[in-house]
Amino acid sequence: MSEQGKVYALVDCNSFYASCERVFRPDLARVPIVVLSNNDGCVIARSADAKPFVKMGEPYFQVKERLRQKGILAFSSNYALYGDMSQRVMATIEGLVPAVEVYSIDEAFADLTGMKPPFEPLGQQIRARVQLYTGLPVGVGIAGTRTLAKLANHAAKRWQRQTDGVVDITDPLRRDKLLKACDVSDVWGVGRNMTQHLTRMGIKTAWDLAQADPWMLRKRFSVVIEKTARELRGTSCLKFEELAVAKQEICCSRMFGYRLKKIEPIREAVATYVARACERLRAQGSLCKKVRVSLRTGMFNPDEPKFAKGVVCELPYPTDDTRLITKVAMAGLENAFSPGYAFSKAEVLLLELCQRGEFTDDMFTGAQAASSDKVMQVLDSINAKWGKGTVRPCGVPAMPEWGMRRELMSPGYTTRLDQLWRVK
Repeated sequence: MSEQGKVYALVDCNSFYASCERVFRPDLARVPIVVLSNNDGCVIARSADAKPFVKMGEPYFQVKERLRQKGILAFSSNYALYGDMSQRVMATIEGLVPAVEVYSIDEAFADLTGMKPPFEPLGQQIRARVQLYTGLPVGVGIAGTRTLAKLANHAAKRWQRQTDGVVDITDPLRRDKLLKACDVSDVWGVGRNMTQHLTRMGIKTAWDLAQADPWMLRKRFSVVIEKTARELRGTSCLKFEELAVAKQEICCSRMFGYRLKKIEPIREAVATYVARACERLRAQGSLCKKVRVSLRTGMFNPDEPKFAKGVVCELPYPTDDTRLITKVAMAGLENAFSPGYAFSKAEVLLLELCQRGEFTDDMFTGAQAASSDKVMQVLDSINAKWGKGTVRPCGVPAMPEWGMRRELMSPGYTTRLDQLWRVK
């Protein structure tokens, strides 16, 4: 156990995107899968059995024939499905442990401090419960610090058959054995460049990094790598954030399905992105003071003229009203747009966010009316009950022609009433 008596578990879904695609397709249980990025551009996720044949980030058009020859199926990214499945996984974990910090869409830290060992049965219970409730496989790493829990989770996946998906290294002897068996590149936060620097210093394993002088690491690299070394030795340095911190900026951006030369469809896109960003804004209880609208062309075609511009617009008062922010964003779009270019992407960025009551009202400016609050509350409640986009601004189309190309997307099994799973 760590020096402070802390115990953490990292629960991480195995090949999350690919596993989500398999939940409602039992026929794909033994079929290798890859998931593609926006507009079916690059490979961004792979099932374990697809990894030997395709690299992360490879353009789909380059590997399409190879995938066909190897019997690997490709899917367009279905973010609505993945997000919903993620919420189900996190809710399941929260029902089994005292506190949870959601770290990403497919992994969460659980604070097990105060619970009685052994912890491995609890890890197996988490795996079984998540599998039963969601159909998704997870690995569990348990240790005295978050960095060690990450490493234990890595071991649980790497040696899944031997460990049955759960590795507990709260015991110092087991911890040291794992540290000696793992490369320094396996450590959380140690990237490719850092690995090269450490290797030249003779630090090749996680054990070597744990034994290195923390002050030397801080002086030569950064406080981050110093804390990493201390965590590997069992000293908890990273704060557990049980409650999500409100974001200081909210961004919504997408590539268009094809190049847009006219401003009319770009207006639809910007209105759509504003609506999505404002939903997130209200979800965290924040207000927005500024909005930035950006446009850019494709940047990699040497035969295509390049152009990029962003415009920051001041709002009359802090607000979360989609209608007002859309109106101001449209004025910004007029300034950002330049005719004669083929635009590939638009971005909406909400800036200078503040919580209600955290700012001082200006006696010479207006404030958001109570009626606006009520309208937005009704909008969100209807969409929460009947699905996103049920009620939306008139400038937001239901099925835009400029939308992302997702020709290989699976149904929204859990997010669309018209696409529910059918059992025959």
